[in-house]
Amino acid sequence: MAYLFYIAAALAEIAGCFAFWAWWRLGKSAFWLLPGTLSLLTFAWLLALTPADAAGRSFATYGGIYIAASLAWLWLAEGVRPDRWDLAGAAVCLFGASIILFAPRGA
Repeated sequence: MAYLFYIAAALAEIAGCFAFWAWWRLGKSAFWLLPGTLSLLTFAWLLALTPADAAGRSFATYGGIYIAASLAWLWLAEGVRPDRWDLAGAAVCLFGASIILFAPRGA
């Protein structure tokens, strides 16, 4: 279940940032900024719901998920297929994120 919060947060952040990218870099209407801002607010809310004992651990775990989600965005939204090096790097990041998220912690 924890991964779902991180994945949803990553998609919200990527969508929000892409809205700003589209406005600034692609010349899209300023109206793109409203859904972009709402998406970034949703991202922050979702990340705050993650089941981590400290914000830094939540953010570190999120980083690995974000990298994989960014490559999915690259493929699905931008039409650029990730290469084997992209996929290998994402796998390493997801493995690291899993270690941080599921490591046994003493009290």
